[in-house]
Amino acid sequence: MAFFRGLTAVSRLRSRVTQEATTLGGVRWLQMQSASDLDLRSQLQELIPEQQDRLKKLKSEHGKVQLGNINVDMVLGGMRGMIGMLWETSLLDPEEGIRFRGLSIPECQKVLPTAIEGGEPLPEGLLWLLLTGKVPTKEQVNALSKELLARSSVPAHVYKAIDALPVTAHPMTQFTTGVMALQVESEFQKAYDKGLSKTKFWEPTYEDVLNLIARLPPVASYVYRRIFKDGKSIEADNALDYAANFSHMLGFDDPKMLELMRLYVTIHTDHEGGNVSAHTGHLVGSALSDPYLSFAAALNGLAGPLHGLANQEVLVWIKSVIEETGSDVTTDQLKDYVWKTLKSGKVVPGFGHGVLRKTDPRYSCQREFALKHLPEDPLFQLVSKLYEVVPPILTELGKVKNPWPNVDAHSGVLLNHFGLSEARYYTVLFGVSRSMGIGSQLIWDRALGLPLERPKSVTMDWLENYCKNKAA
Repeated sequence: MAFFRGLTAVSRLRSRVTQEATTLGGVRWLQMQSASDLDLRSQLQELIPEQQDRLKKLKSEHGKVQLGNINVDMVLGGMRGMIGMLWETSLLDPEEGIRFRGLSIPECQKVLPTAIEGGEPLPEGLLWLLLTGKVPTKEQVNALSKELLARSSVPAHVYKAIDALPVTAHPMTQFTTGVMALQVESEFQKAYDKGLSKTKFWEPTYEDVLNLIARLPPVASYVYRRIFKDGKSIEADNALDYAANFSHMLGFDDPKMLELMRLYVTIHTDHEGGNVSAHTGHLVGSALSDPYLSFAAALNGLAGPLHGLANQEVLVWIKSVIEETGSDVTTDQLKDYVWKTLKSGKVVPGFGHGVLRKTDPRYSCQREFALKHLPEDPLFQLVSKLYEVVPPILTELGKVKNPWPNVDAHSGVLLNHFGLSEARYYTVLFGVSRSMGIGSQLIWDRALGLPLERPKSVTMDWLENYCKNKAA
């Protein structure tokens, strides 16, 4: 089966070196690994057999246990709340938000390695955590940074494929084209064509995923510079980490912007398996499509206005507020504009979520970043006013289960402050980030031998007849 809420295999993956948890300042602390083992693939190779055995035991002992009831509202309402997918890397709780392998965002900010003291987590550290369930050392993160850099060379034909498109094509169209062009490099496809045991499927998948993650920043920055900077590309800086190098290739070297990019990539990596992009990547991957094909499909889902494109729409909407009311907007003017938006049949972008019922922790950590680095920014101050104004109005409507801001409500304002003001590009940033979560889970899909997904669909006639027979 497929879908919706990702289920983290009965409980979260625990490393043999993290069995004992202690509490430090109220934060669940995972014992650090030995700095001597810097190879991520070796770590996985040790973990996979025990997790394969765990899955077999789970299925044999509890395979017939029911996980809930399905009603017609669920079938007609986007299948929300229906458990139907195994997703190991993260779990989304409606009240507390996302947890990456059991760790909340504030906990990740405290325990994951950083580039500077007291800074934001390095995305490479979260990638290690997603794949292994272990908090890496700084040495392990540095080694992974170097490995990704070594894998980051992009074949010339990829850029030629992008250049074949009109420069006016949406950035996501150009980005996805680049990913599809990378597919001819797939190690999984080559190995599968030659003949490969199912127990080894994860190995070329690992190679593809690491290569894909490594090559996305050069491709994504090429798209940005092609569209918005007259095609003048910037070479990578081999001394920088993954997110900082991405920011550099885009053309932004302010140390605060480098920190923002580390935070942005980290918090956008994964959001369990039920969202459109994650589920699409998982579904396509279940057909044994290679990671490039799977991720390209995921990107096309991410490009939808109800998913990743929302972060583009938020900044556009905020700027429309200023255009109509002026920069010194009052609370009453803001209330009027919000009501005007709602009465026109539109939504206020950046508020509400399909699962969350509280303020998105990804919004909260971005707000903290803004309070620290750009408290006087006019757009940030407007976002703060919206936080006070919008939820009561949406609550008054009585139609919204979650009136609180989500991750998209804040990210565009931060990027805009440091000069990345081209809102049409924002979903590409989201896509680069999400590769880590989708790719990590795809490796585990292969390692655990998860099957082809084939959920059952029905017609309205079937539903009507079923309900009539049930009532009789």
